[in-house]
Amino acid sequence: MLKERENILYLRKNEETVDWLQSWKFTLFSLLEDLPETLRQHIASISIDGTSATTIIIDSASGEPLSEPFLYNESCPDALPAVKAIAPAYHTVCSGSSTLCKLVSWWNSYESSKESAVLMHQSDWLLWLLHGKLGVSDYNNALKVGYDPENDCYPTWLRAQPYSYVLPLIQAPGTSISVIKEDIQTRFGFSKDCSICTGTTDSIAAFLAARATQPGKAVTSLGSTLAIKLLSTKKVDDARFGVYSHRLDDQWLVGGASNTGGAVLRKIFTDEQLERLSEQINPLEASPLDYYPLQGVGERFPVADPDLKPRLDPRPENDAEYLHGILESIAHIEAKGYKLLKDLGATPVEEVFTAGGGSKNAKWIRIRERVLGLPVCKALQTEAAYGAALLALKGAE
Repeated sequence: MLKERENILYLRKNEETVDWLQSWKFTLFSLLEDLPETLRQHIASISIDGTSATTIIIDSASGEPLSEPFLYNESCPDALPAVKAIAPAYHTVCSGSSTLCKLVSWWNSYESSKESAVLMHQSDWLLWLLHGKLGVSDYNNALKVGYDPENDCYPTWLRAQPYSYVLPLIQAPGTSISVIKEDIQTRFGFSKDCSICTGTTDSIAAFLAARATQPGKAVTSLGSTLAIKLLSTKKVDDARFGVYSHRLDDQWLVGGASNTGGAVLRKIFTDEQLERLSEQINPLEASPLDYYPLQGVGERFPVADPDLKPRLDPRPENDAEYLHGILESIAHIEAKGYKLLKDLGATPVEEVFTAGGGSKNAKWIRIRERVLGLPVCKALQTEAAYGAALLALKGAE
C-alpha cells in the first residue's frame, strides 16, 4: 500500500521535482491515520518493506539527509570501477545501481564533513521515524551494500574501506528494534509496548506473503517494477546479469529485479483503460510486437545495462493491440529471467505465484503462462504488505 500511494504522488508530480523523503513520510503517516482508532491500541508490532537499493545518507547528529535519496533504479557508473576494484568478481555490488555504488559515489562527491554520516535504506528510514534509533537495517536490504548473509557479517574487503563506519548495524528481518517512540505512540494512539521490527525488501515481502515453501516455487512481483524470486537449494550470485541470492532459513531466494513493470503501463494508460483494453485481448494469441518497456534509460536484470534504452515503438493505432504487445514483452523479460537463473545453477522453476498490482489482471496471467510454459497463478496473498506483517508477527513473538 505504501508503494501504491508513492506511485500516486509521483504521477501527480509528473515531471516536477519530487521531495521523496517527505512523500514517503506523508504516505506512512497517512496509512497510520487510516487505521481504525479502536484497533491501534491492539497492534503489537510494525514492520515495513521498501524498494531494494533505494539509498539514503543521513547525518546521525541531526537526522537530516546529506543528499537526495538514490532511488532503486538510479545507476552510479562513476563509482563502478572503484567498487569492482575491491569486491570479488561478479559480486552483487558490481552493478552501477547497487547500494555500494551509490554510497561510493556519494562519498567521492560530498565535500562537507562525513564523520556523522550513516547509510539507510527506504524501509530503514521509515522505521526510524517510528522507533528513533538511527543506523539499523536488515540483511535483505543490506545485500546490495555488500553484506554477507551466508556468514552473517560485512566481509573483510568492505570493512577495510574508509567509509565502512557509515554502514548500518544489521539484524535479521523481523527482529524487534525498540518500542514505538512516545510522540508517535501518543499521536496515533498505539500501545506504548508496540514493537518496531526490522523490515525487508518489497520483493522478499511479496515472496513471504505468497507462502511458497518448496524449492522450484517462485514468486513474480508485478508492481511498479518486475521482480522475481525463486526458492533454490543453491546460492547464485552474478552481477553481470543482476542476479543475487537472499538467505531464507537454510535455503536461498535467488532472483533479480527488472526496471520494466507497472510504472511503464501507468505512464501510458489509466487504470480504467488498462481494465477495459485488457478485456479485448486474447491471451492465447501471441502478439507480433516486440518491445522492451522501461521508464527511462537503464536496466538491472536479466541484463545489467545502464545504457539500455526503452523500446516502445512502433505503436499500432489499436490501443488494445499496443497493450497486448507491452504485456507480452514484459512476460518475455520475465521468462528470460527464469531461464537465466536455471542456466546459472539455481533450482529450475516449476510453478510461479504472482503478487503485486499486476496479479489483478487475469489476461496478463494467461499471457505469462503461455510465454513461460509453466503453471502461473495469483497468490492467495498478493500484497508485499502482508509479508511485512508476517515479519512484524515474528518480531512480536
